[in-house]
Amino acid sequence: MHYKTFFSFTLLFLFCQLLVAQTTTVKDTASLPEIQYGISNPKYEIAAITVTGAGNYEDFVLIGFSGLAVGDVINVPGDQITNAVKRFWKQGLFSDVKILATKIKDGKVWLNIALKERPRVSEVNYIGLKKSEIEDLEIKVGIVKGNQITPNISDRAKKIIDKYLEEKGFLNVVVNVYQRNDPKKAGFVIVDINVDKKLKTKIHELIYTGNVALTHNQINKAMKKTNDGNWRNFFRTKKFVREEYEKDKIALIDKYNEIGYRDAYIVSDSVVPFDTKTVNVYIKVNEGKKYYYRNIKWIGNTIYPYDYLNTVLGVKKGDVYNHKSLTARLQTDDDAVSKLYQNRGYLFFNVEPIEVNIDNDSIDFEMRIYEGKPATINEIGIKGNTRVYEHVIRRELRTKPGQLYSQEDIMRSLRELAQMGHFDPEKIKPDILPDPENGTVDINYELETKGSDQIEFSAGWGSTGVVGSIGLKFSNFAIQNLFKPETYRIVPQGEGQTLTINGRTNGQSYSSVSLSFLEPWLGGKRPNSLSSSIYYSTQSDVSSRYAANSANYINSLASNYGYGNSSSSYSTLYQSEIDPNKYMRTLGASLGYGKRLSWPDDYFVFQGELSYQLFMIKNWLYLPPLTDGNYNNFSVNLTLSRSSIDNPIYTRSGSAFSLGLKITPPYSVLNGGKVNGKSYSDPTMSNADRYRFLEYHKWTFSGKTFTPLTLDSKLVLMGRAMFSYLGEYNKNARSPFETFNMGGDGMSSYTSYGTDYIAMRGYTSGSLTPYDPKIGANVGYLYNKFTMELRYPLSLEQSATIYALTFVEAGNSFNKMSDYNPFDLKRSAGVGVRIFLPMFGMMGIDWGYGFDKVNGTKSGSQFHFVLGQEL
Repeated sequence: MHYKTFFSFTLLFLFCQLLVAQTTTVKDTASLPEIQYGISNPKYEIAAITVTGAGNYEDFVLIGFSGLAVGDVINVPGDQITNAVKRFWKQGLFSDVKILATKIKDGKVWLNIALKERPRVSEVNYIGLKKSEIEDLEIKVGIVKGNQITPNISDRAKKIIDKYLEEKGFLNVVVNVYQRNDPKKAGFVIVDINVDKKLKTKIHELIYTGNVALTHNQINKAMKKTNDGNWRNFFRTKKFVREEYEKDKIALIDKYNEIGYRDAYIVSDSVVPFDTKTVNVYIKVNEGKKYYYRNIKWIGNTIYPYDYLNTVLGVKKGDVYNHKSLTARLQTDDDAVSKLYQNRGYLFFNVEPIEVNIDNDSIDFEMRIYEGKPATINEIGIKGNTRVYEHVIRRELRTKPGQLYSQEDIMRSLRELAQMGHFDPEKIKPDILPDPENGTVDINYELETKGSDQIEFSAGWGSTGVVGSIGLKFSNFAIQNLFKPETYRIVPQGEGQTLTINGRTNGQSYSSVSLSFLEPWLGGKRPNSLSSSIYYSTQSDVSSRYAANSANYINSLASNYGYGNSSSSYSTLYQSEIDPNKYMRTLGASLGYGKRLSWPDDYFVFQGELSYQLFMIKNWLYLPPLTDGNYNNFSVNLTLSRSSIDNPIYTRSGSAFSLGLKITPPYSVLNGGKVNGKSYSDPTMSNADRYRFLEYHKWTFSGKTFTPLTLDSKLVLMGRAMFSYLGEYNKNARSPFETFNMGGDGMSSYTSYGTDYIAMRGYTSGSLTPYDPKIGANVGYLYNKFTMELRYPLSLEQSATIYALTFVEAGNSFNKMSDYNPFDLKRSAGVGVRIFLPMFGMMGIDWGYGFDKVNGTKSGSQFHFVLGQEL
């Protein structure tokens, strides 16, 4: 009996101690009042609450957080005290929590919340990680200097580091988080995060069983991020990443669904270490049977008949079941059934394919349609525009308030906004806010303004000295605001017009200036453009005395001072020997008008331009057979073009075609074939008379297509074909102007005779231009060129668009049509990079290798620079 009494007393004592631990209402010293733990706990009114041990927090904040308040009547001990302690423990900010009764008198209790703060972090050290890995992890891990560190934070840091390194192929990572007291700061700790990555885990072999419909290689292709060492995976990752592996298992089943195996599933899979570096992946599949479409029935359609919907769907009886394709044809393709309805205003349209019968290997579907009512556009909002007047944006939109909703109109509006060049094309997106109850929809276009004005500074060194150029392009010019100083940012802005000013000079022998203006919406109501330009250039030659003696002079400099000094001295001498009686001057002006057409579709634009050039030549030896005289070039330029590209900088889809004809009056026909009584066939006719009025007809064709090769539309294949021909009305008046110079980077020199410079990478500048013995110079009257480029973006940021490319191209130029051979092409291939900076435009560098010989010499390796021109 005494043993039972002793045992019962012991249990009661331990139970009381447990209550003390839970509520922490213990007596730390003999001075504290004695708390009786029994069946009936007395109630006390809280007279006061104090806080100790938490100097970094305000007392009233902690008291309020505890849930206790002066005046509350509580049981001591009781649930109120226990719950308050639990609240503090749950926060994880304290390593010890006690609530002490410091005084009990007259039915009142005085409480003290005694806390011990967890240490704060003074320093974080990462051990076993690279600098780049530390930079990636610092924000994610959440261990910050000055903040407290808790066990939860430490555990979370371990999991984050584990997951981060697993994505990089490290499956056996060991992470430890150590804390040590900071001797310099009381209450602070130094945190050492020790990471042992072990060896990166790769896949040794993928082992499949149960697969018949798909081969090993087809499964490998379906599982894009889980690949073994098969030679076909040479350019693919071999790392084993658990997250990617789970995605690839889903992709594998999706692949089976695409070829009719709708019941396919993975029976089992396992990842087994092969050695310390690699694992084997075992996957067992059950393919099930192959299914086919049988009957398809449409229910709920009133706008389109079922036979038309079947045609749009493109699924026939007996076709292999393909869930992915079915979803795409109903919802996501550009010409999907849903887009058919949405383009007619049925924004609330929905179609649900239901399998209503499965008979052996055949499936019957019901396409259950909810058409709803057409949605009307209520409001059009524009957000993020800080550059142009709002009406300049709204006139480009195909969506207008009061119109029926059209998905096609929204996509076209996005394209037109991108083509403006004032907004980041990668950030343009519509925010569509439907209101089914009222049958309306609000559309907000979210834009991010970017600078599109450009400035060009360049300088080059040549035999004539330094040639410097400056160019300014203002793409948001507003001629209407010339007398509104508040709109000026260097020039008046806001209307989306383009003003371009260019100037080049080497100081004495050469200078040029040009000015051009473009109004894209003449009158502001229709997209009819007005363009104009004016330009002037002059270039002088050296004196005859200098030309006769310059070779001896250079040789003497080279022998006396070395070639390093001869270049500078030669240039200085060249400038001092300029002869003002030897020059070529060009004055020109043009006026153009463009109109957007509605047929065959509104991507077509027709443009006409009147152009006049006056070439003034005196004692000029560089344009045989012309040395003296004034030559007039009055022409009409007609262009029919169509462009549907989605982005003018990094184009992913669409095409651009252009057919042009530049034509002059047939003077040799109008004047009866004679000038000053002499026939054009008369060899005694002076060239000044023969070419006083230039005559020709110039035909050009250019076509480009852009095809995305990946689902994210980043990898793009660009194909291009170009053809041009300069013809004559009279073979004896064949124009030496407006010809073609082919080869190299396509950048024109500062001496130009209306020549088109055609790039051909892998060959030197002008090397593919044929020699004309009649004229005594290299002149091309006909060329064709074909290019294929594979492009991939490295950066699509507003500050800089950068993409890499690889290319193959072939082309050639010819002197006359009878020489033309479409298969006589010079071939090349190479790689390059482009960078578009809003302030400076497109720049880049290409390396090309020419495979064919030119004049008996193989071209080989060539570098080409890009400064705005298209290669």
